[in-house]
Amino acid sequence: MRKPRRPDPEVHESDYRVPAALGTLAWAVALAVLLLMGDGLPETERWWIGVCATGTALGVFGFLYIPRLLRKRSEAEGRAAERRDTAAHDRPAP
Repeated sequence: MRKPRRPDPEVHESDYRVPAALGTLAWAVALAVLLLMGDGLPETERWWIGVCATGTALGVFGFLYIPRLLRKRSEAEGRAAERRDTAAHDRPAP
């Protein structure tokens, strides 16, 4: 017989910009290292420069987009709470 499923843990909200900034920084450092290697980087491995540039660009986009995403999520939760409150007040008493 199966054990009953435990409830989901509470969601721990944190500042999502920190990991985005760290990842972006890592890609930027990797890009700088590859660019500093210059001609020491084999021709067959130069595609990594594009990968690092793309990772850096996406990281910057994510870092700038996260506050907007969190603001929109908060606004949507507020609207949902208003609808629930309105629906609770509109119900007839038993």
